[in-house]
Amino acid sequence: MRATLAGLLALSAPLIFGCGDQAQLPEPQAQGPNPQIPAPRTSWIPTVNIADATGWPENERPMPAQGLAVKAFASGLDHPRWLAVLPNGDVLVAETNAPERPEDAKGIKGWFFGLFQKWAGAGTPSANRITLLRDPDKDGVAEERHVLLQNLNSPFGMALIGNALYVANTDAILRFPYSDGDTEITAPGEKIADLPAGEINHHWTKNIIASPDGAALYATVGSNSNAAENGLDVEVQRAAILKIDLATRQSRIFASGLRNPNGLGWEPKTGKLWTVVNERDELGSDLVPDYLTSVQDGHFYGWPFSYWGQHVDTRVEPQNPELVKRATVPDYALGNHVAPLGLAFARGDAMPEHLRHGVFIGEHGSWNREPLSGYKVVFVSFADGKPQGPPIDVLTGFVNKGEEAPGRPVGVAIDRGGALLVADDVGNTIWRVSAISRAAASN
Repeated sequence: MRATLAGLLALSAPLIFGCGDQAQLPEPQAQGPNPQIPAPRTSWIPTVNIADATGWPENERPMPAQGLAVKAFASGLDHPRWLAVLPNGDVLVAETNAPERPEDAKGIKGWFFGLFQKWAGAGTPSANRITLLRDPDKDGVAEERHVLLQNLNSPFGMALIGNALYVANTDAILRFPYSDGDTEITAPGEKIADLPAGEINHHWTKNIIASPDGAALYATVGSNSNAAENGLDVEVQRAAILKIDLATRQSRIFASGLRNPNGLGWEPKTGKLWTVVNERDELGSDLVPDYLTSVQDGHFYGWPFSYWGQHVDTRVEPQNPELVKRATVPDYALGNHVAPLGLAFARGDAMPEHLRHGVFIGEHGSWNREPLSGYKVVFVSFADGKPQGPPIDVLTGFVNKGEEAPGRPVGVAIDRGGALLVADDVGNTIWRVSAISRAAASN
């Protein structure tokens, strides 16, 4: 932790932050289809290492990879977390933050967790709105900004099906009427399905994606704990991806054992559903790899009983060895504690050739690892519908030399022109990343 936080915590800081382990595995060994899974290292006081959220100094921005350019598509937003691009090119932004969660902050550990969230830039009240950004002259900067929806409840995922806009609040999926070109929706939302929430609501973000035929929605729901320490009775329909039939409004568990899934996307070649998952904490700086995986109907991915297949988490009681036996191994490890959130498959030929076939991932960054990991946007190449090769850095510089975070990437999306949009919830900016040749043409 940084010295400023130590000052805030006064005498307790040396006790809390004086302990912790250092990563021993080089990051590449914790990535790919076959990451190294070392023995866990646990302690009563976990490693706590968070980059101080500062915001961007004037005229500074994240650093694009060679061959790419970045500029602000929109700035001055209020904790922008998630993105959706409409067919007409309008960009929807969920300006949002956590709801009230009184049971998630109980006890000394909960108190410190709340403090860590504030330190990481997540302690502000939720704006609870969806903002529409429009770029009529197609220069890569949004000249228009409209409040499309407001007075929501920690909104996150958005999906358009025909003339219906679906929004995932933290506790329910709502449907709103939408017509092409709308800049404001005043009609009340119609509840389509409840989503697990409640007084704990540990992982509050709920993302949604429409099925290709528009008949169903898939919704991500994170766990209500790190490793089931709150009991399994509060984990009903959590750590899962739900499938909601829009005709019957019935929900079922599509896939389970996914501690905190967020981004969702349909892989273009195979049509399979993919997600990124934040794995559990407090097993050391070298565990557990966060991952990218295809999502198979009826499969169980380990949480809370095991990780990366059959590696048992002995902290969880009672155990379930029969379920562990059938735990599916994820497809691709992204690294330990990188906190992947956003996911968007590349589309079209606007990006350089090596960034046209695969998936962009927004890594929000670690708190339980020394040294820091994540805090960047990466690209994972695909061939024949499967990830290949190491992650490629696309947008970095979210942590400076003083280990402060002027920004943190969250949601990612592909705009109508094929460029990459990145929601930065600390810098309060939507960044647009494009090939240099395309960027020059639009200036």
